[in-house]
Amino acid sequence: MGLVLFPGDGDTSSPDVSWSYTGFGVFRRWLAQADGFALDEMQGFGGQRPWNDALTTLAPLLNHPDDDGPVLTPAQCAAILPRLQEITDPPQGGSTDPLLQRHMDNARQLVVVLQLCIERDVDLLFG
Repeated sequence: MGLVLFPGDGDTSSPDVSWSYTGFGVFRRWLAQADGFALDEMQGFGGQRPWNDALTTLAPLLNHPDDDGPVLTPAQCAAILPRLQEITDPPQGGSTDPLLQRHMDNARQLVVVLQLCIERDVDLLFG
């Protein structure tokens, strides 16, 4: 069993991105690190740092329950998208690290899903 993020447009052929729950946790930790902080320092992830102290537009994604959480609105998707795109811009010279490549591929898939949510004005669903 795992987690799938997908547009709430009712179109089963819409792109999505999926992880195991463990894989999503690893992805979020990588994403937080790429954004300049450690997820383990944050409330809800073993730390004491409140989310309102984290100056990141990725907070709605990073601080989201794995399941049964609220949807992300098109406005939240639009706020997350630019930073996620910056993180997925390929670095000079690239990397051969397979884990980094998998994170980058997942992040790029998520960019596509977020763009679709914004274009269609639909929520991002976690299922």
